[in-house]
Amino acid sequence: MKTDAPSTAFKRVVLKLSGESFCREREGGISMSEVTAISRQIKAVAETGVQLAIVVGGGNILRGKQFSQVSAAIHASTAHYMGMLATVINALALQDALENEGVSTRVQSAIRMEGVAEPFIRRRCIRHLEKGRVVILAAGTGSPFVTTDTAAALRAREIGADVLMKATKVDGVYSEDPAKNPHAVRYSTITFQDTLKQNLQVMDATAIHHCMEHNIPILVFDFGRDGNILRAIQGERIGTIVHNAGSPPL
Repeated sequence: MKTDAPSTAFKRVVLKLSGESFCREREGGISMSEVTAISRQIKAVAETGVQLAIVVGGGNILRGKQFSQVSAAIHASTAHYMGMLATVINALALQDALENEGVSTRVQSAIRMEGVAEPFIRRRCIRHLEKGRVVILAAGTGSPFVTTDTAAALRAREIGADVLMKATKVDGVYSEDPAKNPHAVRYSTITFQDTLKQNLQVMDATAIHHCMEHNIPILVFDFGRDGNILRAIQGERIGTIVHNAGSPPL
């Protein structure tokens, strides 16, 4: 790590990357140009010395919930496991892209597959972070019917993260879908309680409850603008901060 790196607002961060981060707009699969662009942003974060764990989604390849709904031949639990395996594919692509940029990484999977990834072990994960490695967390929680958003919230709890950052393709949380209503209002801050009351699609309700109960703020921001991941890590006011009522925003 660089000794002259810029200061950061946090010591340990969980970054949630959706599967859509790995492909071009309105496409599926993996676009290595997109993955390379993300890896360069993550490299800039790693050089600050912040401890970074990344939870990856798999929706660019397969969404278990949606797949089970359109294929009666596939049991819902099987579809969810397929979705978890999709996240491992994304994790391996991101690992190689990061290491091509000179970033030391480890992939840990909630489903055991020692040939390609370590099993997720909380103490081992923390030790990797303390040694300056970026840890990519794949396969959700290893259980079906649990979203990767909830997995990210649980991992943030387990490793004692200061914040959960959700990198999206919109620049924060809106009162309504801005693609459908151009007059939708973007919040700079909003409480967990109001998020649930208004049924805003920040993360699923289970993930929000985990963060609310353990006072882990969520920062929702647009990763598409180059450098935004680093700006978020450094505490710049971008995106939307979701926090507990009575607890000051970041």
